[in-house]
Amino acid sequence: MPLLIKNGRVVTATDDYRADVLAEGEVISRIGRSIGPAECPPGTEVIDATGKLVFPGFIDPHVHVHLPFMGTHAKDTWETAGRAALVGGTTTLIEMICPGKTDEPIAALETWLGKARGAAACDFSFHMGVTRFDDLAERQLRQIVERGIRSFKVFLAYKGALGVDDRELYHALRLGAELGVVVTAHCENETLVDERQRELLASGKTGPEFHGPSRPVQVEAEGVRHLMTFAELTGAEVYVVHTSCDEAVVEAVRGIERGVRAHVEVVLPHLLLDHSFTQRPGFEGAKYVMSPPLRDRSQLRRMWSHLRSGTVSTVATDHAPFDFQTQKTLGREAFTKIPNGIPSVQHRVELLYTHGVCEGRIDLRTFVAAASTNAARIFGLRGKGGIAVGGDADLVVFDPDFRGTISAATHQMATDYSAFEGWPVRGRAEVVAVRGAVMVRDGRFIGRPGHGRLVPRG
Repeated sequence: MPLLIKNGRVVTATDDYRADVLAEGEVISRIGRSIGPAECPPGTEVIDATGKLVFPGFIDPHVHVHLPFMGTHAKDTWETAGRAALVGGTTTLIEMICPGKTDEPIAALETWLGKARGAAACDFSFHMGVTRFDDLAERQLRQIVERGIRSFKVFLAYKGALGVDDRELYHALRLGAELGVVVTAHCENETLVDERQRELLASGKTGPEFHGPSRPVQVEAEGVRHLMTFAELTGAEVYVVHTSCDEAVVEAVRGIERGVRAHVEVVLPHLLLDHSFTQRPGFEGAKYVMSPPLRDRSQLRRMWSHLRSGTVSTVATDHAPFDFQTQKTLGREAFTKIPNGIPSVQHRVELLYTHGVCEGRIDLRTFVAAASTNAARIFGLRGKGGIAVGGDADLVVFDPDFRGTISAATHQMATDYSAFEGWPVRGRAEVVAVRGAVMVRDGRFIGRPGHGRLVPRG
């Protein structure tokens, strides 16, 4: 059904103006100051956006949905994660494929793709995890890129599990440079983390509050510096995921100044939460264990500053949904066994708007760029991240006057807790369309699982 959004204030990464937007056949067909019903195809649905903001569909470039990890499995399915993303205004997700060391890359791709197809209501793509590099893996990675998965993921952490050694890192980056794909990287030093964990546990420091001291800012900064050296020597384009601290950003900037093609991501928890949350009594701190860990409160101001300046390109979530009662508690005896991650795919847009735009930390155009447009540009998501004739009709009608409160009792994610329980929010995605199909109305999901498709990438 054609869709006409009237009387809204259209805001993109570059523009801010009043206009009507007409969508036909999954794409935007016209943008004009006043498009009347007589100028629309028969059966056009009209949405009055008076007093509302009209944004391009938001993109979360770093999520986990299907994730076997640390002896358990992430709670969300693509049905629940897609619904949660859409209610929050996110119309496209890029999921990390995380194969085990002995898994074949193509088999992993088919597993992850099979979970999304027919279940996702939002559009999707993947970063292909590189957890081994041998002749078979290289052949299959080439085939995967030919199929349109044009980004890799490497871990410089999780020793003995997902992490790659320096030889594997070098060859993964060389292949990425040859094929023109972006290599995303979790940057820490796996040896330093492993040794510090052993020392802390041996001294009886087993609680969730010791997760952070096991991987301090120097460990992350060293990981970024390491990546930049390898990227400089191979010519690869790299993307540093979930950068949590000023020290790590500085190392990325130093690489960029030397000519490295690099991009920096921050995730929502590293803008809003500090390490004091992991110190909550009664094992409550386990809810906030993620890697890299939550930092000193002074880092929040610095990361907002890097976002405002454009040094940080994207705001993602690293959505990793594990229940508190039955999964996080696996680490009661040792923080090293707490499944890492904070579920947040539903609340990224509203919290970024509330604490970024409403508090004057970033303007609306930076908000759109960081939450949508830059991810589309970096990862070649065709038709996404903007509002332009011929582009995908991924549109969000956003009510800036809405007031609400976050709660696990009402969120769409499959987890039994919210890291932002009781937090007030300003503004919400009132209407959300994916390629012209309305999936959310009045803040409620009305779409169908399976509408989402694998996004073509350039």
